[in-house]
Amino acid sequence: MIEAKKLVKWFGPKLAVDDVSFTVNRGEVLGFLGPNGAGKSTSMRMITGYIPLSSGSVVIGGHDISDEGLAARSLIGYLPENAPVYMEMTVTGFLRFAAEVRGLWGKRRDIAVEKVIETCFLQPVRRQAIDTLSKGYRHRTCLAQCLLHDPPALVMDEPTDGLDPNQKHEVRNLIKRMGAEKAIILSTHILEEVDAVCSRVIIIDRGKLIANGTPSELRARAASAGSVTVRVNGVTGQEVVSTATSLSTVDKAFIVGETGGTATVKVLPRRSGDKPAVISGELAAMLTAKGWKFDELHVEEGRLDEFFRAVTIPDTAQEVKS
Repeated sequence: MIEAKKLVKWFGPKLAVDDVSFTVNRGEVLGFLGPNGAGKSTSMRMITGYIPLSSGSVVIGGHDISDEGLAARSLIGYLPENAPVYMEMTVTGFLRFAAEVRGLWGKRRDIAVEKVIETCFLQPVRRQAIDTLSKGYRHRTCLAQCLLHDPPALVMDEPTDGLDPNQKHEVRNLIKRMGAEKAIILSTHILEEVDAVCSRVIIIDRGKLIANGTPSELRARAASAGSVTVRVNGVTGQEVVSTATSLSTVDKAFIVGETGGTATVKVLPRRSGDKPAVISGELAAMLTAKGWKFDELHVEEGRLDEFFRAVTIPDTAQEVKS
């Protein structure tokens, strides 16, 4: 549905997006992650035709955004960051205006407006002027306008920005429901949001695509993925460490805590490429064979934030000059 190939964007001498390629099919919600200034919003603006490409191509539903701009954009619902609205209009008036801009008139317009008001939970404020709305309601009004024409593709930049926890929950559930039949690109810096709604994730940093996979695949690439924390009674931590490191699948082990005859040890697996060895069963069998009693054996799934920090460069880091 959305196919981006070798996207490049220069702003004068600055290279903002550097050879980024990806596809999004119907039924997918793609999380678009990256540090501040990584090129996320610039990429989304190119995908929607908001700014021209320096090179590369974007195809939406078979239409090239550069050559068939109107046809391609008619298939997209775009929610930009800090989406613009006419502050003096009421919510209903603004949505009617936006529907007419999209070519919806008369009964079709009214049906579309009523549907998005209900979908985005705007009934309590539909007659209010937009400048009197809270940030959350204003943002939901912007979300509603991008759904008016029921587009098969959605591009959303920080769709839950400014919402309270209840509103975030509602909008995330809405995105998940729409993601069953639409192709959705979701830019966010909230990693719990990625876990909640995204079926796939790409990470860009300093304009380059550096990771692409499902949330579980990226978590498995975190350094702690597959590690085991075990609490053993009646033996020293060093005994547990020595026993654990005798296994060929274990990389290293270290004592987390030791008190009252109980030792807590963390055991890290060897890795083959991006995948950690599975050590929990082998470790439990060895402890049992020694007659040691353990009351905890916890396997770490790996964390998306840990992987994100490992592969990206903080915006506080100094640039290395060549």
